[in-house]
Amino acid sequence: MKFEDFIKKELARKSLKDINLAKSLLKNSKKDLNFLEKLNIDEDSSRKIMVNYYDILRSILEAISAIEGYKIYSHEAFTYFLKEKREETLSIKFDRFRKIRNSINYYGKDISIEETKENIKEIKNMIKYFIKKYLRGLE
Repeated sequence: MKFEDFIKKELARKSLKDINLAKSLLKNSKKDLNFLEKLNIDEDSSRKIMVNYYDILRSILEAISAIEGYKIYSHEAFTYFLKEKREETLSIKFDRFRKIRNSINYYGKDISIEETKENIKEIKNMIKYFIKKYLRGLE
């Protein structure tokens, strides 16, 4: 599958470049990261914290797509958006986090504290990379 397939299926579309949306998404993502940093990860919070970190990562990707003139309606489409940008390894990681998020949200799966902490480290590194490479200067 390719990103173009998501456009054909109307799960993504070409739009006007939206720098203001990207700025807003970046600003809110940073606020959300600051908030999540204050939370304690335990057996009760692990699932929700994992899902929230994923949502921040997805928001960062949405900001990148807004700058490039795309509106993406499918979480899976972001995987192929990253592949188009030659970010193969990060697309695989993003897709893994997407599946973890879906298993938590739609199938009631639990996630261990340790797994959440490991995933958060990876997600934070991805966020830093994407901001530095694609969103520099928006702040």
